[in-house]
Amino acid sequence: MRLGVFDSGSGGLSVLKSIYEAKIFSDIIYYGDTARLPYGTKDKESIITFCLEALEFFKSQKIDLLIIACNTASAHALSTLQENAPFPVIGVIESGILAVQKSLPNLDSKLLIIATKATIASGQYQSRLQALGYCHISAIATPLFVPLVEENIFEGEIIKACMDHYFKALDFKPDGIILGCTHFPLLSKAISTYFNHQSLLIHSGEAILDYIKLHFPTLKAEHTELSFYASSDIQSLKTTARVWLNLP
Repeated sequence: MRLGVFDSGSGGLSVLKSIYEAKIFSDIIYYGDTARLPYGTKDKESIITFCLEALEFFKSQKIDLLIIACNTASAHALSTLQENAPFPVIGVIESGILAVQKSLPNLDSKLLIIATKATIASGQYQSRLQALGYCHISAIATPLFVPLVEENIFEGEIIKACMDHYFKALDFKPDGIILGCTHFPLLSKAISTYFNHQSLLIHSGEAILDYIKLHFPTLKAEHTELSFYASSDIQSLKTTARVWLNLP
């Protein structure tokens, strides 16, 4: 079975990692729209247009399933993609919400959502969590993290300065931090350290894997072939993939 994974850049590698290590797909085609990164600062109409163009690429690859490994695209374009795709299309927000329910079932848990401006503005995480009964929800747009990850900067003084900029005004300790951008798991170590390892980090990579196994229980592959494509600077994407996926 051939899987497609789409992201605005390299962030979707955090979703790909869990799936790749599970060895359930014979082929995985990853496409990063790096020429137009970041999506999080774009308007809804532009995001939908970019995603539909990516969909045409995946149609040519004759995939069987597509994962939109981008929270911003999932927030604004998922339904449009599902209407126009000849194969199932899965977003990451739903699986992220499921991960919260599984990891932090206490509805009094203090939740912090960090994501791009567009994802935060969509209110997708906030409204879905509120509908489930969670009552302590804060959301902060942290757009500077995305270009830093794209530059393979995962730790250090620059990251620390950005965290001080975004988080120093917080007046509570989060029980859970929802990494509402697939770039952010690459900053997991730095984020966890910043919050003194006292906050549970939640992202959709492992939850997506659980979702796939639930809906496609017979999937199995002896070997998984990876292919990487990008709209710009493919070498940088491949470099990040080698680091994050431990590839030779």
